[in-house]
Amino acid sequence: MRQIPVDTSGAVVVVAKSPQVKVRDRRTGEIATDAETGAKLMTVDVMFAANEEVEILSITVPEPGISGELAMGTPVALTGLIARPWENDFNGQRRHGIAFRAVAVTSLAGAAVAAGSKAA
Repeated sequence: MRQIPVDTSGAVVVVAKSPQVKVRDRRTGEIATDAETGAKLMTVDVMFAANEEVEILSITVPEPGISGELAMGTPVALTGLIARPWENDFNGQRRHGIAFRAVAVTSLAGAAVAAGSKAA
């Protein structure tokens, strides 16, 4: 399946919803895991602002890739962000969209505080 790297260098990214465990099957409650490492997968909703546009993206990330306190409003860095188009049939209806996945979501709150204290 095609994976498209996403350039985040010119974007402002802020946590919109704290990390949540990703559920693979809502009927059984099965938790989603990374196929390669077996790590539990999490989703983090972020506000992604770039090119004078803002979107809320739901990013899937392995649990070990979440670092720092990721409360709502926390500025973050997204490492290895990719977009992956998807399509499926559900109850006779064709659905499609774009899934986002990152290697890591890292809080920049400590870096912002440190930069602020150096500027003062």
